[in-house]
Amino acid sequence: MKKNIRLLSFLFITLVMISCKKEDFNGLSDMRPAVPVTVTNAIDFRPEPTVSTSKSAGGAIQITLAIPASTGRTIKEITKVAASTTYTQIQSGGTTGFYTSAPIPVNSTTYTFNTSLAEYVIKGPGTIPTVSTTAGTELAKRFYFLITLDDGSVIIPESVRVLVTD
Repeated sequence: MKKNIRLLSFLFITLVMISCKKEDFNGLSDMRPAVPVTVTNAIDFRPEPTVSTSKSAGGAIQITLAIPASTGRTIKEITKVAASTTYTQIQSGGTTGFYTSAPIPVNSTTYTFNTSLAEYVIKGPGTIPTVSTTAGTELAKRFYFLITLDDGSVIIPESVRVLVTD
C-alpha cells in the first residue's frame, strides 16, 4: 500500500513538473526594452556607450540619446540624470542627489544632454575624493538617465561613459 502511494505521489509530482510552462528568460540574457535607446554620438562601447571630451577644447560633454522614429513613440522628458558608479541612484525613488534638479522636457525622438568637465567636477564626484580629468582616462562616474516616453512608460538605458581625450 505504501509503495502504491509513493509511486502515485512520484507520478503526480513528475506530471506537475512536466506540465509547467518554461519561460524564455535564462538568467544570462539581456532583457531589452520595447523601445531601444541608443547613444548616437558614442565613439566606442566599453561595453557601455562611451562619448569623448577634450580637456584642451574646453571639456564639453555631449550625450545624444535617440529612439527609433518607427516605434511611434517620443521622449516626453528626461526625468532624472545621475552621475554615479551604480544604477542605484537612478533607480531610487528619492528626489535628491541627481545631476539635474528637475525633469528636462523633450517631446522628440532625440535629445542631446550637454554638460562640461567643470560641472562634472562640482556635481559628479559625490564621495570620490578627487576627480581625474587626465587625458586618456574615463571619468570615475557614469551618466545614468531615466527617460519617460509619451505613453508614460519609463526606460533606464545603459549607462554612458565619458573618456577624456586630451
